[in-house]
Amino acid sequence: MIEIQSQMSERAVELLGLPEDRPCFLLDVGCGSGLSGDFISEEGHHWVGMDISSAMLDVAMEREVEGDLILADMGQGIPFRPGMFDGCVSISAVQWLCNADKKTHSPPKRLYRFFSTLYSALARGSRAILQLYPENSEQLELITAQAMKAGFTGGMVVDYPNSAKAKKFFLCLFVGTAGVLPKALGAECADGEESQHAKFTNERTRFRNAKGKSVKKSRDWVLEKKERRRRQGKEVRADTRYTGRKRRPRF
Repeated sequence: MIEIQSQMSERAVELLGLPEDRPCFLLDVGCGSGLSGDFISEEGHHWVGMDISSAMLDVAMEREVEGDLILADMGQGIPFRPGMFDGCVSISAVQWLCNADKKTHSPPKRLYRFFSTLYSALARGSRAILQLYPENSEQLELITAQAMKAGFTGGMVVDYPNSAKAKKFFLCLFVGTAGVLPKALGAECADGEESQHAKFTNERTRFRNAKGKSVKKSRDWVLEKKERRRRQGKEVRADTRYTGRKRRPRF
């Protein structure tokens, strides 16, 4: 696990595309025991780590990591002044914001709070690289939608997309610029297709059928939306045989 964590940390820092001629000041969200910070320090950069677990931060302090540490819940926002960091990395943390661990937790609101404050804390032109383990496509949609809403552009870089064990998801976010997504590792396709990443912009993506026509408000679209809201703990009207059909006007 330590070796895998170190490899993902190295890859995340690589995807940041940091300048080679000067040290940078980075934020490590969900820093845990400081394994990611070790690599950041080895590369000559400075960092601040934040984590929700005091036990993990105690381990980091016992290891005498070189970064500063802060106890904080990323779902409540990034507690730093605007433009403070030259970049951000996060390893296996952001997907936990999709869970409603308390009755007061709203995954969309916590994700938006995280992304909006992270956007503010990063310098213009910088990047955030968030490695995550999405549970399903709905989680990816929820996470990327809140990142877009907060102002980020970018997309998902998927290393080794055809490998069940080596496949890794990196959400690559740009601040204030529409950058080019880095090339994924092991993403070559036999048919020459580009499967290494899925890019998004600040324009809302629409559901489309095979002919490219929008099928928003269709029965399947409504049922999928209602199922996502149920998983988020929200109240949803019961399904009926008319679900998704166009309502008749009332007179």
